[in-house]
Amino acid sequence: MFKTLALGFAAAAACLFVAAGSGPAPAPTVESAAAPAEAQPARKKLRIGVTVPAADHGWTAGVGWWARKAMDLYPEVDWVFSTAANPDKQIADMEDMLVRGVDAMVVLATESAPITPAAMKAKEKGVFIVNVDRGFLPGKDGEPIADIFLEGDNKAFGRKSAEFMVEKLGGKGNIVILTGIPCTVDTDRVNAAMEVFNAHPNIKVLAQQPGFWSREKALAAMENMLTKYPRIDAVWASDDDMLLGARQAIEEAGRARQMWILGGAGMKEVVKMVMDKDAMVPANITYPPSMIATGIHLCVSTLRDGKKDEVMKFMPRHLLIDVELITPQNAKNYYFADSVY
Repeated sequence: MFKTLALGFAAAAACLFVAAGSGPAPAPTVESAAAPAEAQPARKKLRIGVTVPAADHGWTAGVGWWARKAMDLYPEVDWVFSTAANPDKQIADMEDMLVRGVDAMVVLATESAPITPAAMKAKEKGVFIVNVDRGFLPGKDGEPIADIFLEGDNKAFGRKSAEFMVEKLGGKGNIVILTGIPCTVDTDRVNAAMEVFNAHPNIKVLAQQPGFWSREKALAAMENMLTKYPRIDAVWASDDDMLLGARQAIEEAGRARQMWILGGAGMKEVVKMVMDKDAMVPANITYPPSMIATGIHLCVSTLRDGKKDEVMKFMPRHLLIDVELITPQNAKNYYFADSVY
């Protein structure tokens, strides 16, 4: 919030009037300071709710870390911050934020579908909403619920990663797919990747199994697919936590020389593997958890001066963050040893 300082100026004008023959001059007087302008009413302190998934894997841990960093930049805002391990907890957190009278919410949904009605309720109560990463479903009229939707380009994520996989396989091979949590992010990634795979008839997708962006669940899913399929050439994992789980299953099965894995999101441990030319991890895709900080900044900057309606005349409703293919040639540009993710 910008602070406005009212400066008062005191005029010290001494008027000395001596009338001829009128006796001693009167004592000099100092004019009082001009009366201050009528005080402006103090602007209401912004109260903003931020709700994100609990740190159940590396990427969401990064989200929480970046959210706190961004909120610290604006101590003048009254923040209401929560993390949720599941949709029910997040819905309850959003209800609590409404009771506490938040002006806005920044929401990274645990899952798209169940959080959509809670977001719609907040919108109907006049709460300004910035949706980050996992999009809500369309509203009742088919229009977006969020005032601003910020996400990584998940269609490009799926397309670029699939194109890399097809090229590295020479247009021929057996692959398996690990999918994430049901939400718009996962849908966009998988559908875009499948468009590429389907355009190459010699790429055979043996199976899709959910790994829920979890190392442990991806490990179990990969174990099942390894048992069922004697020949797998590559694993499309779409997430670095799932990559690590799949890798563990493959190594424990003694099949590390038979296949390689493509994950995504730029976890520093995985980027280091790419940088070191690990045969099992030839590439990666960027998808920074710091996008939550961008969403928080957009929310504050739109509301803090009381000019939301004017700002929203030019603010895009949908913002896409591009994704990049990480290879051994450029991996050093994406490796940050001190990063939380």
